[in-house]
Amino acid sequence: MTNVSWTRTPRIALAAIPAAVLLFALSQGAAAQALANQSVEDRLNTLMRVVDEQQRQIHSLEQQVTNLEMSQRGRGVPGYGAPAGSEVVAQPPGADGLPVPLPPLQQLAQINPGASAPGDATGTATGVPVNPPAPGNGSETAPGTSGPAPMPDGTTIGQKQKAAEPARTQAEEAVVQREHAPLFDHKLTLDWGISDTYYDRRQLQLSGFLALDAIFLGNINLGQTKSHQVMADLDTRYGLTDRISIDVDVPYVYRHSNFIIGGAGGAANSMSDASLNSSGIGDINFGIYYQFLKETNSMPDVVGSLRIKAPTGSSPFGVKVVQLTPDNTNLVAPSKLPTGTGFWNITAGVSLLKTYDPVVLFGSLSYTYNIARSFADISSVAGQVQPATVKLGDIIQFGGGVALAFSDKDSASISYTMALEPASKTRQPGDSYSKVPGSETTASTLNFGLNHVVNKHLTINGSVSVGLTPDAPNFVVGVRFPYTF
Repeated sequence: MTNVSWTRTPRIALAAIPAAVLLFALSQGAAAQALANQSVEDRLNTLMRVVDEQQRQIHSLEQQVTNLEMSQRGRGVPGYGAPAGSEVVAQPPGADGLPVPLPPLQQLAQINPGASAPGDATGTATGVPVNPPAPGNGSETAPGTSGPAPMPDGTTIGQKQKAAEPARTQAEEAVVQREHAPLFDHKLTLDWGISDTYYDRRQLQLSGFLALDAIFLGNINLGQTKSHQVMADLDTRYGLTDRISIDVDVPYVYRHSNFIIGGAGGAANSMSDASLNSSGIGDINFGIYYQFLKETNSMPDVVGSLRIKAPTGSSPFGVKVVQLTPDNTNLVAPSKLPTGTGFWNITAGVSLLKTYDPVVLFGSLSYTYNIARSFADISSVAGQVQPATVKLGDIIQFGGGVALAFSDKDSASISYTMALEPASKTRQPGDSYSKVPGSETTASTLNFGLNHVVNKHLTINGSVSVGLTPDAPNFVVGVRFPYTF
């Protein structure tokens, strides 16, 4: 007579089957109670899910017993050659009264296939799987397994921690990098871009005098200036830590202006025009970013910034106005076009961003302080020298917008920006400041953007801005190519 010897481990595993059946029966009772409040169609769908979960549970228990027997006979030990997914973790029924399925360990952090609402506790709003932490990193593990211990709601501790930081798609990351702040998890980013800013200004010009305080004698002309400013810049960003990033932006500016006015040959109805071009390095600026808050399910991403701009471009002050054509004394323009502002300024700002997959909301607020500067000559009249100190108005800028990620790699955005600048002031040596008439500005623009992720390193960002006020450019068209390492 042959004696069959069973070790303690398989017996315990076999004894666990009735307990599992009892647990499943209890869950069935809860499921039956839930069915009473459902429609016939919902009941049928729920019952089909119950049958499917029963088959999965039975198959998992059978596989567990087989693996334990093979382990006892020296043909493999779970975790060292046993089939992946052989580790069984007892889990309580789900919130709907159904038993929770037993997926392989590498799938424990993915969304429950039976759940219908995105963004539940087992995954993120984007549906991207979240990897659980590996054993030994401070997370608890279930007895007899190598994975994280399950929580009462069926999730793991690692999942709970990761769920506090919503995952973003590549398209949403592109929006963050463009509208909000640098990507702090990338050490180095080279962001090259080119843009064209177009201005079209018309101005009524009077050349003559009043007779008898009522009759104007002279020429009345409508002057027009068309200007293109093409700027190519390279913005180099480097992440010092996961919260601090620095950058330096070096622009190169090309300007072309076309001046049109009547009065050629002394006739008011005869038009003449002339063009000017200039190019050179613009105002170099550099800054630092600090991430105050990282985005969670309930809090937005909050980043503060501090930027300094240096007057490395050519200054507009002291540039003399000259007559461009010999036959029209009305056609006058600066002898050269500046490529910078001529001032140091400091900009402090804060921006916020919140992801509601697939929508991203963002907004910003900044204050620019222009440092007063003394010039040896600010006069535009040839042969005249006028030293003075100039103080540009400090700028308050705010705006906000929304972006929509319509795929993993593509997104579109729309935003609104307004900049308010009070009047500039000048001061002659020994005098007090006086306002410059007509220097107060309000620039408002409506911005449209389109982002495409080429690969994990390269992104293409296109943008169009339309001016809504006379002080804003007519339009700005640009494209940028940020490359992250």
